Amino acid sequence: MDKILLNRMMFYGYHGLFPEENKLGQRFTVDVELMVDLRQAGQTDDMNDSMDYGQVYQVIQRVVEGEAKNLIETVAEKIAQSLFNAFNKLEAVKVHIDKPGPPIPGYYESAGVEIYRERQDYV
Repeated sequence: MDKILLNRMMFYGYHGLFPEENKLGQRFTVDVELMVDLRQAGQTDDMNDSMDYGQVYQVIQRVVEGEAKNLIETVAEKIAQSLFNAFNKLEAVKVHIDKPGPPIPGYYESAGVEIYRERQDYV
């Protein structure tokens, strides 16, 4: 399957279990792999045959910078659902979210989740 990759997108959100996370917020990074047939776009050189990267970014931004969630698992799921709702050509998506410096005991660069969903998962 062909893929569009958008890497290390950065957003500021208020997701987490602890009150300080919901009050102060923090940075989140998101990577997505968008599985879509790009053959026609490659032949026609027409954006209508692909997916607009800027629109993809905006969909993800609305989720990450929107309503606070307790779990980044929920944020990832909302991103996947929103992308399928916005883009009919999208066949599957992998969403990876990193939360740098999570407020949990120990020393971490980040904590993260990665999910893979197919359009049929939402039918």
